[in-house]
Amino acid sequence: MGYAIDVNQSNFEQEVIQVSYKSLVLVDFYATWCGPCQILKPILEKLVTEYNFILAKIDIDQNPELASQYGVEGVPDVRIVRQGEIHPGFVGALTEAQIRQTLSQLNLKSNFEQSLEALKNAIAQKDFPTGKQLLDQLFSQYPDRPEVVLEAANFLILLNQTENAEKLLNTIREDQRDFFAKAQALKQLIQFKKDVTFSGESQLEQNYAKACQLTLTEDYPEALSLFLEIVSTNRKFKEDGARKAMLTIFNLLGDDHPLTKEYRKKLMLQLY
Repeated sequence: MGYAIDVNQSNFEQEVIQVSYKSLVLVDFYATWCGPCQILKPILEKLVTEYNFILAKIDIDQNPELASQYGVEGVPDVRIVRQGEIHPGFVGALTEAQIRQTLSQLNLKSNFEQSLEALKNAIAQKDFPTGKQLLDQLFSQYPDRPEVVLEAANFLILLNQTENAEKLLNTIREDQRDFFAKAQALKQLIQFKKDVTFSGESQLEQNYAKACQLTLTEDYPEALSLFLEIVSTNRKFKEDGARKAMLTIFNLLGDDHPLTKEYRKKLMLQLY
């Protein structure tokens, strides 16, 4: 967790330049009469409690020398300071999401992101006691974050508590966009578990069950390859189930994942 500090000409060297050798510093040049500055201020002050950076606030009317020295022409003007060097940041009142993206590009992670990453690692390693502990902490601190709901559902699916997982997934609304798509994908994973159990006797049924099992073990390249083979063999099988299964994997991986890009193109070529 970082902190915010008012900076002026006399303490700039110590509180910004020297501190930047230990921690990233965001310098917020602002003015009290500036509307966008007042919009940006609470956002930055909120984020500094979540991320490990220092927020140095400089009133340009009280510190015209600093504003002139660093070529501040409009406010708010946020600069980034690392290892004693001052770099451009952004000018104007960005949204909270845009600033979070900027912080992500600077390789900063919030307390929430660090906790969520620890949870994902625990689940991946099947360290269920640690996963349960981390989930309890996350639900206590961030009860309304859909990311936590998704990871909790994923955790329950691994424990074969599919009914409870579905109840959690049903709390994610359609207007929550990317989270809703991921929730639908996790619901499909539950269906995959059922399809693995009842594999059938035909070659197509067995191949589909195998592809479902590969998906459950996160062997996505092999799963996608086999689902694509089923699409090419019999598009109508399981009411277009293989194509829908591929879309599920795309949602799990995200649009930017290399496998999504590769197999989305292959699927399009197969369909059209």
